[in-house]
Amino acid sequence: MSIQDQNAGAVDDTHRSGGAGSSDNPFAQLNAESAELQKTVISYLDAVAAHHEMQRVRAAAFEVFAPAEGERLLDAGCGVGEVARQLGERVGGRGSVAAIDLSEHVIAAARSRNDGRPVDYAVGDITALDFPDDHFDGVRCERVLQHVQDPDIALKELARVTRPGGRVCVIDTDWSSSVGDGFDHLEQVVADFFPVDTDLVAGRAIRSRMVKSGLRSTTILPVTLRFTSLADAGVIVPFFNSTFTQSRLSAELFDRFYDSVYRSVDRGDFLFAFTMWIGLGRVPLH
Repeated sequence: MSIQDQNAGAVDDTHRSGGAGSSDNPFAQLNAESAELQKTVISYLDAVAAHHEMQRVRAAAFEVFAPAEGERLLDAGCGVGEVARQLGERVGGRGSVAAIDLSEHVIAAARSRNDGRPVDYAVGDITALDFPDDHFDGVRCERVLQHVQDPDIALKELARVTRPGGRVCVIDTDWSSSVGDGFDHLEQVVADFFPVDTDLVAGRAIRSRMVKSGLRSTTILPVTLRFTSLADAGVIVPFFNSTFTQSRLSAELFDRFYDSVYRSVDRGDFLFAFTMWIGLGRVPLH
């Protein structure tokens, strides 16, 4: 089996989630996508959640967010709910977790995995949350702002539903931080690959958006994800999915990029990294 075949077999099916559909971004319009693509997105979310680098990011975010027993929390953009269930375990029977996602299909999958922890799953829009003011002790949002048309509105909504003194934790990606060694053309691939409505600098902008929304005592933590294997990178990074990337790049750029990548794999010097940012801000006391 060739290196290209190995890469395709390992990750291609999971990454068609990156950019099809009416908005060219199924994470923004998943309800309108085919059942096959919805299933693919679920598989992608599961693969990312199980990946050691994403687990490292989430462990750092969990420490920053510091959920406590008895708290009322919100996981906005919960996906299939793996983090919401971890929060449910931490808050215990005296606490509660509301877990929302824009996709009915994703919420149905999350509900099917309910394990008795105090988590309530519901379809919800982060830019128009169906909760009263000052409702939660803390809210959490991971890899959502990069897909939202107006991230500032979303962040203001997160702050609105959080009580005075409560905390807002946002985790997102800075795709423009992508760096590599051993291969070429990465900057052009990043520029050409993503849907036009993806905010490529959502991660690095967390703190400024928190300040703009009125949050105080902001802290920010960068976590750099690193990969020395093409197959490993392909679990999380969609442009290392050769079959899907072929549908997003020009034939000429695709050939130049992947020829370079495969030469790097053959030599054993493949290296790729990008940064995710964890931000925490507090709602000011009245």
